[in-house]
Amino acid sequence: MKRPEEVKLEFTREWVRKAEGDFNAATHLFEGGENYLFQTAFHAQQSAEKYLKALLVWHQIEFPKTHDIGKLIGRASDVDEDLATALTEAETLTPYGVDYRYPGDYPEVTTDDAARAVALAGRVREEIRNRLPLDSID
Repeated sequence: MKRPEEVKLEFTREWVRKAEGDFNAATHLFEGGENYLFQTAFHAQQSAEKYLKALLVWHQIEFPKTHDIGKLIGRASDVDEDLATALTEAETLTPYGVDYRYPGDYPEVTTDDAARAVALAGRVREEIRNRLPLDSID
């Protein structure tokens, strides 16, 4: 039987792996040019969301089933008040996770939007990786 700390570490690693996969997809798709702008923004949002959830799992903070980056940052700030300040802009990624996925009244994702989404996901990635124990992200 695994100890609770081992289970927590494994679950955190799983979230980090998924987050890293989305980050890699976002950066790769961005390099593909204009045909992949929405997909770039979507995977950037997914990466940020999963990195935040990894941090919450590590600290054993329950979170709702949500794609709302702001809500997740709010939950994470319970253990790290500086995180909310560092990642406030990342809240702008939220619509890419849900609203932009379907036809509607949303503008097309521009190259600048996609570039900003990748940059914000990179910031979330860096902030979270700096707050997790190194062995959880290997």
